[in-house]
Amino acid sequence: MSGRRLALVLLSFGTMLGVSVYVVWSQWARGSNLPSIPLATHAIALALTAFEILARGFKIVFSARAVSIRLSLRTALRVCLAGDLVASLTPGRSGAEPARFLVLAEARLATPKIIVVLFLELAMGLLAFIALAFTLWFLLAESSATLRVLVGVIAGYSVFVLGFGALGYALSQRQATGPAPRWIRALGMHSGHWRRIQLAMRQLRLSVDALRSARPSLLFASFGVSVLHVMARLMILPVLVWSIDTSVALAPLILWPLVFLYGSAVAPAPGGGGAVELTFTTSLDGVLTPALLATSLVWWRFYTYYLYIIVGALGAGSVATRFLRGDRQQEDHDEAESTSAR
Repeated sequence: MSGRRLALVLLSFGTMLGVSVYVVWSQWARGSNLPSIPLATHAIALALTAFEILARGFKIVFSARAVSIRLSLRTALRVCLAGDLVASLTPGRSGAEPARFLVLAEARLATPKIIVVLFLELAMGLLAFIALAFTLWFLLAESSATLRVLVGVIAGYSVFVLGFGALGYALSQRQATGPAPRWIRALGMHSGHWRRIQLAMRQLRLSVDALRSARPSLLFASFGVSVLHVMARLMILPVLVWSIDTSVALAPLILWPLVFLYGSAVAPAPGGGGAVELTFTTSLDGVLTPALLATSLVWWRFYTYYLYIIVGALGAGSVATRFLRGDRQQEDHDEAESTSAR
């Protein structure tokens, strides 16, 4: 990891912790007694987190077997943990997929198979995400203002991902081989970057073609566990809040975390750089009492972010280290190639 990226990670973590400390300290300064979360609630939150990780592991296994690729659950879980850890340390979770790729490569899976597995897993996850959002639309229709925000975020995210994929697939039909077109050169992109883009386009075309021959039953199983793992993560905040106050409505406790967790991926700083904490505080102010808001923020963030870093470091820390070291070498290579191209 380069010095600049390390500084960004440290600044982001400092901001996140600073916002959380400020929210908690402001309640102490008012003389408020922060409620404590019962031990049984912590046990439930831990169980939900473990189930969420396990469900994602099965999602990868089902996606692989849908296209006749044998993959153990142990390897799939390491894929999840390595992705979680590196995603927490890179802007916009940009390091997640390369780290997951590295785990599968070290499991001696051929590159075309790795691309197909990750593509199917992400595709099923996206479809489950959209289906779950519209299900919540009907089940929690009384929270119209919140739902408008939620659906806007989901629609924008979905259109971007699907549109970007469709554009890549269309370009792959003509531009996956050969020299860079004129408009690419006009953007100032050097040949090394364009070759990597061409490789990605060829891999995308291969993945889409593989989807056509996948086994529907296993794709449906992957879709099903995708819904379950998202729901498990969304239930953590209601579990924490309802252990203190059961009168709080369900809708904001389910819908806003969906925006926090998946919207933070577009934040330029690792972990959201404090944006998640600020949005949590402002959007749930008035829904939760100030003291309950402070307690919920600290523990919700622990179970949905910091715990994943801890578990990821324990389960796949060596993979993350190798990835970050290799990422630094790639940065040096790109800088040298860019300099020579000038």
